[in-house]
Amino acid sequence: MKKINIRRIFYRLKKDYFTLNNAVIVVAFIIASNWIWGSLEVMQRNFKLQKELDDKSRQLIVAQLDTENAKLEQRYFKTDEYKELAVRQRLGLVTPGERLLVLPPNSDAVKNADKIAATKPSATVVKTSNFNQWMNFLFGGNNKKSALQK
Repeated sequence: MKKINIRRIFYRLKKDYFTLNNAVIVVAFIIASNWIWGSLEVMQRNFKLQKELDDKSRQLIVAQLDTENAKLEQRYFKTDEYKELAVRQRLGLVTPGERLLVLPPNSDAVKNADKIAATKPSATVVKTSNFNQWMNFLFGGNNKKSALQK
């Protein structure tokens, strides 16, 4: 009985599944899968190369800007204005009519007042809901408030 069932199953498989048409479909599927996989690899490689190209072009632009900046600095260092400022700074020279203003150092009270002013919030923030913000934006509610304040 088992032999007959096995033969029937083998015959059914051979007749239904192991046909030339199914073999052609499987081969076509394998070829299509390989083609898609290769295309994806090429796209990935092209993406990486494009990213590298973009990075290199940005680096080139930065290098060109640095070069231009260095040239401008070099031209500035050759000007009489820079030479005058450098001499005045190093030697402490002044032009006629200039006066030196020496201020005393800040006292502790002023330093503490600066610290207190830095820690205080500069303006009070009114919390409104997201819905109210949208209504104000869409229907001009903020304009009404600003008109009342004027």
